[in-house]
Amino acid sequence: MAPLGIGLIGLGRHGMRYVRHLSDASTDARLVAVCRRDIERGRAVASQQGVKFFQDYEALIADPLVDAVVVVTPPSLCLPICLAAVRAGKPLLIEKPLACTGADARAMVRAADAAGIPLMTAHTLRFDRAVQALKSQLAAAGARRYLVLTNRVEPRPEVLRDPMDYGGRGVLLEIGIHLLDLVRFLTGEEVAEVRCEVERPSPKSAELRALVSLRTTGGLPCIVDVSRVTGGRVNRAEWIGADGQLSADWVHHRIHKVSAGNVMTEQAVEDVPTVEEVLRAFVGALTRGAPMPIAGMDGVRAVEIADACYASAESGGPVRLTQ
Repeated sequence: MAPLGIGLIGLGRHGMRYVRHLSDASTDARLVAVCRRDIERGRAVASQQGVKFFQDYEALIADPLVDAVVVVTPPSLCLPICLAAVRAGKPLLIEKPLACTGADARAMVRAADAAGIPLMTAHTLRFDRAVQALKSQLAAAGARRYLVLTNRVEPRPEVLRDPMDYGGRGVLLEIGIHLLDLVRFLTGEEVAEVRCEVERPSPKSAELRALVSLRTTGGLPCIVDVSRVTGGRVNRAEWIGADGQLSADWVHHRIHKVSAGNVMTEQAVEDVPTVEEVLRAFVGALTRGAPMPIAGMDGVRAVEIADACYASAESGGPVRLTQ
């Protein structure tokens, strides 16, 4: 069977990760076309990879060599790109967050479902080996008590972007979306209620810090701490049970367990590129005709939780989510 022809829309820092993994033959797919708004840089990548360049994403989608479309753009652009691919009958892999708002994300998934077009959300952290190891060991902590998810990264003043790329929203939607999805992934439950506070440099600015208290439909309390205000990185999931505590660190690729008597054990896990794993899962599902391993609706749910967080920060009170 010939490799699946991939058209890649978006060649920023994260988009270039997809280029690298599509170029090393690690999946049953090959890069055939790229699209970038910056013509000079886009053409340079296309020339280096020996693929077609398009400035217009609709032209890329329409190209007969493109069997499936990978979208790695700011979320503000995802809705029209998704609808164009759906009209053309092309399967989609779309980076998180799926859209700037839950309404846009839901419109994308509804269109794909109505047309029978496969759509996968690239919640890459689900493929991290530390996160997967944590999930497989949850029972060892005994009866669950609560979950704490942390994603603190350094400010990046050298990375300039249009504030409207994320619909005027900040760190919670940009990188906190990982954690909002992990609440559902690790607990297997939906989020029922959120309380959120945010820190903004000015009232009109996007937030640099968010602290969220959530409760799942099964009654589990969860804390989400996300920020771009400090040097260094702390990225971890902590599962607290009656018999012990488990912690997954996806920066240092470690699992820690603390049990009765303050006994601590540490386990190293393999550092596997999550983008490569996402691509392999997407292409594998398409070639087998199987359901997407991370559905479009998973992407919708994460953005809807973010919507509720912003509404809570605005009102100063709790917000319940409808299921």
